[in-house]
Amino acid sequence: MAGERQARLADRIRVILAERLEKGLRDPRLGFVTITEVRVTGDLQHASVFYTVLGTEEERVASGAALASATGLLRKEVGRQLNVRLVPTLEFIPDALPESAGHIADLLRQARERDEEVTRLAAGATHAGDPDPYRSEDAEED
Repeated sequence: MAGERQARLADRIRVILAERLEKGLRDPRLGFVTITEVRVTGDLQHASVFYTVLGTEEERVASGAALASATGLLRKEVGRQLNVRLVPTLEFIPDALPESAGHIADLLRQARERDEEVTRLAAGATHAGDPDPYRSEDAEED
């Protein structure tokens, strides 16, 4: 029951923040930010907001600073739209998912290249011993 309430609140906060960021903040540092996930603590007092930023490392850092400075405004917006007695504190955390996905894509590409190399080498390969190593002397005499 409590977990369901946490999930509903987290989802609602994610939607409110995404809509607010879509309208934009008056901060030129804010880049193209996507809210990927929101996790609310069991007591509903704290929300960890995970986000990604499309762009360079400098744009990611600048957007993180913009979100940190706008935390009060965004919390006020969440409080205005939610019907809860206590508005959870917001903590913005950069989501490492895109970097992880890029690393996984590189690993998969390397594995595919190695598989292609093994397939190429195997195409011209022959067995290393007699074609039938289990042939016995008795079978030849029959």
